[in-house]
Amino acid sequence: MTTLRNSVQLIGRLGIDPETTTFGENKTKVKFSLATSDYFKDKEGERVEETQWHNIVAWGNVAKIAEKYLKKGSEIAVAGKLTYRSWDDKDGNTKYITEVLANEIQMLGGKK
Repeated sequence: MTTLRNSVQLIGRLGIDPETTTFGENKTKVKFSLATSDYFKDKEGERVEETQWHNIVAWGNVAKIAEKYLKKGSEIAVAGKLTYRSWDDKDGNTKYITEVLANEIQMLGGKK
């Protein structure tokens, strides 16, 4: 059995329409935010929703499918790996971001 050391799977809804960037003739990248929610009961027994937001990036054919079929509110399953990057903003401050590099996206039905 192969052990994947950097693997993530998420099910959630798109927070925005995918943003597409094209490099040259054949290189396509999309990015979008994905909301995942957990539910629990508080001390008073009330149901509480806790939402986490994830930055998703896809390249190539996965990006083309996302660009064509996904919209804000779409429910999807994403499989990929975590990536981390940093950059310096215009003021010289270092910024950090964690992203999921999607290698598979499955569209799930459900309400939008």
